[in-house]
Amino acid sequence: MIIDTEDFDSTFALLSGLHGVTRLSQQGEQVGIRLVRHAVGPLSMDHLSLRADFDAEVRPMGTLVFGRVDAGSLGFRSGRAERWYAPGDVYLAGQPWQRRTVMARVGEHEQVVIDTDFISQVTDRAPGSEARLVRFTGYEPVSPQAADMWKATFDYVRHTVLAGLATADCPLLAGNVARLIAATALTVFPNDTLTSPVREDKDDGGSPAGLRRAVAFIDEHAHQDIAAADIAAAAGVTIRSVQLAFRRHLDSTPMEYLRRVRLDHAHRQLVDASPERESVTSVAYRWGFSSPSRFAADYRKAYGVLPSRSLHS
Repeated sequence: MIIDTEDFDSTFALLSGLHGVTRLSQQGEQVGIRLVRHAVGPLSMDHLSLRADFDAEVRPMGTLVFGRVDAGSLGFRSGRAERWYAPGDVYLAGQPWQRRTVMARVGEHEQVVIDTDFISQVTDRAPGSEARLVRFTGYEPVSPQAADMWKATFDYVRHTVLAGLATADCPLLAGNVARLIAATALTVFPNDTLTSPVREDKDDGGSPAGLRRAVAFIDEHAHQDIAAADIAAAAGVTIRSVQLAFRRHLDSTPMEYLRRVRLDHAHRQLVDASPERESVTSVAYRWGFSSPSRFAADYRKAYGVLPSRSLHS
């Protein structure tokens, strides 16, 4: 979605609908913004080009907004606390339940908008328990290296995965990308996610029965958008527990095993497909592989030939 606004009223309407802006003021004679939005499963990635300086009051939206300033500057005020970010800075805009004032200056800004419920689904939890709402305890990355991780992940998704790709037609890929961004946010920004093993980890980490349930679930649902949390739930253990079981008995991880199963499905699809109606890239995307070159390398390692050879055989 690409939207250009050229007057104050249309700019306010756009920001009100997408970002919960309740009051907007602008400075200078220039007006308008350009918004490029990509929907990626349960989250969205925005590039905002501001042609004017704006101050905006934002109501709570129940979402987390992570961003990077490419040009210009951006400030946030919650209560008496005020934070400003310059080009290259990475930030969390604010808590999802708090009102805030956004002070956006002429420039280029990248943002990711994530629903709080979705990011909580990425975290580990005890079997049968509901996802716990994650609370972020800081607004800047935990280290310069973490900030670089966020930038690299964002750029990889925007410039490599989304370029020319309609993610709505590739639900597996969209789900994988959304979880990658959510997991990166949990790694980069300080939060209260538990990192120590829970009791179930020690009890079930080596359980062959749990492993069998996990493998059966993957084999049956590889065509669906499943994550480590879904595999662990099907096995009746925590994410950490099922990871330990896969590592101990299969020298792998649940997601590596899922990747191999999907690679096998892609292989069979390529062998049966017509080159006039199908392409290697479309098959790779359909089975959740975001990099065609990586897909080709993995395919050749597994089957001894390039995927294009199988397609034209």
